[in-house]
Amino acid sequence: MRLGSAAPLILGIESSCDETSAAVSLGDNILANVIASQKIHESYGGVVPELASRAHQQEIIPVVNQALTEANVQKNQLNAIAYCNGPGLMGSLLVGASFSKSFAYALGIPTLEVNHMQAHVMAHFAHRTEDQKQVPEFPFLCLTVSGGHTQIVLVESFSKMVVMGQTQDDAAGEAFDKIAKYLGLPYPGGPMIDRLAKEGNPKAFTFPHPKAPNLDFSFSGLKTAVLYFYQKELAKDPSFLSNRLPDLCASVQNTIIEILLDKLESASKATGLSRIAIAGGVAANSGLRKALKEKSGWNVFIPPFEFCTDNAGMVAVAGHRLYLESIFGKLDSAPTPRFIGM
Repeated sequence: MRLGSAAPLILGIESSCDETSAAVSLGDNILANVIASQKIHESYGGVVPELASRAHQQEIIPVVNQALTEANVQKNQLNAIAYCNGPGLMGSLLVGASFSKSFAYALGIPTLEVNHMQAHVMAHFAHRTEDQKQVPEFPFLCLTVSGGHTQIVLVESFSKMVVMGQTQDDAAGEAFDKIAKYLGLPYPGGPMIDRLAKEGNPKAFTFPHPKAPNLDFSFSGLKTAVLYFYQKELAKDPSFLSNRLPDLCASVQNTIIEILLDKLESASKATGLSRIAIAGGVAANSGLRKALKEKSGWNVFIPPFEFCTDNAGMVAVAGHRLYLESIFGKLDSAPTPRFIGM
């Protein structure tokens, strides 16, 4: 199967941050999606860029080999290689881009340069053969929430996506992780807050909703407010954290969810759209998923957990659309670490 086939076989590569991932897709059908998480960052309480890029160099060949093996695909059957070209950590992006270009050049096939944030949106169209899931019809709104970005995107087609609002400072996932670090929770802290929140009272403590214009977000002020509140309560009662940690986690999580849904509701009213999707790592948060499902009047679409966090399956599916439009990458292109639009 080579260039021109109706359903191309695409190798996807994701290396934007601290996940080394490779996937093989046949059209939108994901045949394999292998993710190698980098445990080395846990002792530092956050991602160390230099260590991340070194880990990608060590993991990328074994991960690609595993993906091809699981998909039962030979490298000479591939039609193209899709890779994340940004935004992300520059060193990490360079590993994925360099490998993809070299491998594609050796095989005589094109590359496909995928925008990481578009790939998160496209995760809604990735599926396994046995899946019978519904996909959103165009147009729809997508709330993309991750450790690096928080955006409300108007998705008009596979190739036309408009950012209606985004964070002015910290992303929602970053706020989760940094607040967790304040509380002495292990990295990554977002999933730990989610787990503890299930045992607490989301209305136990009240935190401010930082102001941001229009449909933009701000989470820096919330992060600071939680830190000052925690320090004040700890000074009054040294056992505060051990006694009220689940309540504190539940209240923090509830506040972040309220901020996200308030802006999303405003976007829904402004566009008249009730088809609402979420994507990105924070889309795996159980509280956010529950709150969206309970929202009256919305038709909500949530990707499987496998396609929420950074993964190559979403890159392969986004690459599939570029392939169909013959939008191929160039050998002399460079990754873009900053978000510059969709």
